Amino acid sequence: MDSKLTRSSELGNKRSLRKKVWSTLDVRYSERKGMSFVFNISLSILIFLNTIAIILNTIPDLSQNYHTIFRDFEYFSVAVFLIEYMLRLWSCVESRGFNHPFYGRIRFMFSFWGLVDLLAIAPFFLSAFATDFAFIRMLRLLRILRLFRMSRYFHAFRIIKNVLSSKREELILAFSFIFFLIIFSSSLMYYIEHPVQPKNFSSIPAALWWGVNTMTTVGYGDIYPITLAGKILGAFVGISLFALPAGIIASGFNEHIRGYKNEQGKIKCPYCRAEYFLAEKGRPLH
Repeated sequence: MDSKLTRSSELGNKRSLRKKVWSTLDVRYSERKGMSFVFNISLSILIFLNTIAIILNTIPDLSQNYHTIFRDFEYFSVAVFLIEYMLRLWSCVESRGFNHPFYGRIRFMFSFWGLVDLLAIAPFFLSAFATDFAFIRMLRLLRILRLFRMSRYFHAFRIIKNVLSSKREELILAFSFIFFLIIFSSSLMYYIEHPVQPKNFSSIPAALWWGVNTMTTVGYGDIYPITLAGKILGAFVGISLFALPAGIIASGFNEHIRGYKNEQGKIKCPYCRAEYFLAEKGRPLH
């Protein structure tokens, strides 16, 4: 009987500790104090410093003169990220979406943030077994993915994610239309310009570079139409077409910041998701 009580007590203490660890690692945008806030801010600073170190390490003089500092800082950062990842993997079962002791952890490993966390530390260990220098450089490039981890700790990135998620259908339609127009206009430009510029417009894929240049208004000038028909087509190809997805995203930001109405005419707060009615002067009663 005593052994059962002791075992039950140990299990309860383990769950309590695991819950505290997950509560500390979990990001709460409403909190501005406590261990969770301090930990998230500290980790954000470390990720930011890692990004700066990766950038500075590409400068030959700095890389040679401060190689030891960059290397030691890399060791320290990877150690912190590895410990954090293992703690998240251990305590993620306290989250509603990962509560199964085995499959919950597998689901966490293959979730978006789980993969970002893993890719932030994987290049360091993979490069130790790599002999191809080009492959090592590619792995080092993946370290820049640590920058994406900052989006977990900043509310502004969360707003961007919510806006893109809420407008994904409109954005898919807009970019599908843009893709279709690029293919159509580039193909038409190929048949118009190929007879007079066989080198520049050698194929439809080559003409696609012109289409992208034109629609994005980059205009490198390395390939352009010289026939009258080609110039007319270039003038009406939709130079400002990228304003369409930009307008959709701007509309999404406006809806997200101000909240959006449901069927009952209430406004839903984009931060705490609570519903409320608008006051007479347009201010929320919240």
